[in-house]
Amino acid sequence: MSAVVEVNELSRWYGLVMGLNNVSFAIEPGLTGLVGPNGAGKSTLIQIITGQLQPSSGSIRVLGENPWNNPRLLKRIGLCPERESLPVDMQPRDWLYALARISGMSSHEARNRSGMILETVKLHPDHWSKRMGQYSKGMRQRVKLAQSLIHEPELLVLDEPMNGLDPMGRQEMAGILTGLADGGTSIIISSHILAELESLCRHNLILNWGRVLASGSRSDIRADVKNWSEQLSVTCDQPETLARHLFDAGLLNGFDLVPEENRLILRVKDQAVFYERWIELLSQSGVKVFEIRGQSRSLQHIFEKVTT
Repeated sequence: MSAVVEVNELSRWYGLVMGLNNVSFAIEPGLTGLVGPNGAGKSTLIQIITGQLQPSSGSIRVLGENPWNNPRLLKRIGLCPERESLPVDMQPRDWLYALARISGMSSHEARNRSGMILETVKLHPDHWSKRMGQYSKGMRQRVKLAQSLIHEPELLVLDEPMNGLDPMGRQEMAGILTGLADGGTSIIISSHILAELESLCRHNLILNWGRVLASGSRSDIRADVKNWSEQLSVTCDQPETLARHLFDAGLLNGFDLVPEENRLILRVKDQAVFYERWIELLSQSGVKVFEIRGQSRSLQHIFEKVTT
C-alpha cells in the first residue's frame, strides 16, 4: 500500500520560532509512533496532518491529498487531541449521536453507531447515563477516542491517548488500537510513554528541535544512526584488563567501568564479529567472566541515542 502521509521539505515557522525545519519522511499504513520531547515539533506536525495549520513551505500529502482547507479529506481523518473539550452536561451517547448526525448519518444510523463505538472503546454501559462532567480522566479519554471514531476514519491521529488511564485501561486501549489497525485503520500515536509505543508500533518517527532524527522500525533506526554501538554488560574478576584487551583488538567503540560491581559496559562495533572472536580473546586475556548480557535495545534507548 502507498504511504498514508508523505512529507517533502516541510517547514512551519511561528514568527522567528521554527516549529518544523525542512523535514521529509513517509508514514506507511498501520501503527506509527510519534516520539519526541516537548518542543520537538510533534504538535505542529499533528496540526498540519489534520488540516489545522498550513505549512510555511514544502508539501504534505495525507491519503493522497493536501489537508489544508480540504473538508473532503478531513472527513477521512479522526483526531483525538490531548486537550479536552467535552460538554460536561451531556451524556456520552447523546454527544456521539450529535457528532454522527453532523457527519451526515441518519438518525437511526447515528443512534446505532454511537452505542457501538462506546462498546468499542470499552466504556461500561453503566456509565452511559452519567453526565461527562462526572467522569474520571480515564473515562473521558475513552469518550475522546470514541468521538474521533464516530465517522469511521481511514486515518486516526492520537495525541497522548494513554493519559489518565490505569494499567488495565492502558492495556485495553492498546488492544482497541491494535484491533482498529488490524481492521485497516492507519493510526499515528504521539506519546511520551515510550514503552507503550514500543509495544504497539512497529514503526516510529523521532523528532527533536523541529527535525526528523530517525524513522522506521527499531532495526532501521539503529542502522541509520552513525556509530551505533550494541551495548553489552560483562561482570568479571579483572574488568579493566578485559576492556583494554578487547579495545586493542578493535572490537569496541568504547567502554565504561563500574568498578564497585566488577562490571564493564561494552559498546560493541559489530556484535556478530565480537561473538565470533569472544572465546579466543577471553582465553588470551586470562580474565574470568561471571556474566555477560545484552543491554536495553528499547525505544527509550534508541531515543536517548539519537537525541544526545
